[in-house]
Amino acid sequence: MTRLHEEEHPNKAFGWAARDSSGLLSPFNFSRRATGENDVAFKVLYCGICHSDLHMVKNEWGSSVYPLVPGHEVVGEVTEVGNKVQNFKVGDRVGVGCMVGSCRSCDSCKDNLENYCPKMVLTYGAKNYDGTITYGGYSDTMVADEHFIVRIPDNLPLDAAAPLLCAGITVYSPLRYYGLDKPGLRIGVVGLGGLGHVAVKFAKAMGVKVTVISTSPNKKKEALENLGADSFLISRDQDQLQGANGTLDGIIDTVSAQHPVLPLLGLLKSNGKLVLVGAPEKPLELQAFPLLQGRKLVGGSMIGGIKETQEMFDFAAKHNVKPDIEVVAMEYVNTAMERLLKADVKYRFVIDIGKTLKATS
Repeated sequence: MTRLHEEEHPNKAFGWAARDSSGLLSPFNFSRRATGENDVAFKVLYCGICHSDLHMVKNEWGSSVYPLVPGHEVVGEVTEVGNKVQNFKVGDRVGVGCMVGSCRSCDSCKDNLENYCPKMVLTYGAKNYDGTITYGGYSDTMVADEHFIVRIPDNLPLDAAAPLLCAGITVYSPLRYYGLDKPGLRIGVVGLGGLGHVAVKFAKAMGVKVTVISTSPNKKKEALENLGADSFLISRDQDQLQGANGTLDGIIDTVSAQHPVLPLLGLLKSNGKLVLVGAPEKPLELQAFPLLQGRKLVGGSMIGGIKETQEMFDFAAKHNVKPDIEVVAMEYVNTAMERLLKADVKYRFVIDIGKTLKATS
């Protein structure tokens, strides 16, 4: 679905957009709304590249609207605040994650779970309440209601803070909600990519013992020595999995590719929890008996509410949890997308918007 570009808003903006399902990004002039009384506008300095950006630019989920400006791990510095804004001022370090709106009145919103609001507005490629389509953070400016703005603590570098807005909260929230954050617990992390490596770091900061479960034997040294995991299992090695059966209190499964979950259930102790944060395209094969034999749980989790996202940032700052990133220039973005498709990044690309996004007339 494509729309004709019109000057919908008064403030000029510039970014990179995909024009069709080839997913190729190129320079794009557009506009942002004027800063409303409850809005915070900020200059974008860095934006993380999330795997969902790749799906969206290629319309792999069937919902993309072109031109599409991706980016929902957006950080920068406040340039303007509306006259009713209470918590932010010009010059503050701030971020916007996966959403810029919700109904604010449903049960989920009242519980600070705006991420589960049926009327949640995504940061890009979604219809906003004024009928216009949202544009993401691969751009020079951003404006959002202050409710959906988070403060970046001073001792977190802005570039490393960006991926916490999606990858970080996606793993932090289920660790907290499912009670897998208690010191001494043993948890597994499936997949050592953008999400998985942050899950290891958060779990270790919470005092949890971590087993990385991966298809790649060559990630063992990295997991144990660089990320501080306690043990490593190769998910295709039946003997290794058998030897670890019944040893884990919970598992955070970050993998979006097709993979069997039955062996993972075997790794759980009684009352263990397997939490999915990845989204494989095909239905999972799930048998009843492995759940019944041990009162095990399979659950899910999607990003987090704004209050919890702020808590996560404060925790990350206190415990020095920083994603491993590769900072790239805006004009490198198409190459970065190709490399991301091949999982050729440790572990998260971040675009240096402030220094490398050059406007064209």
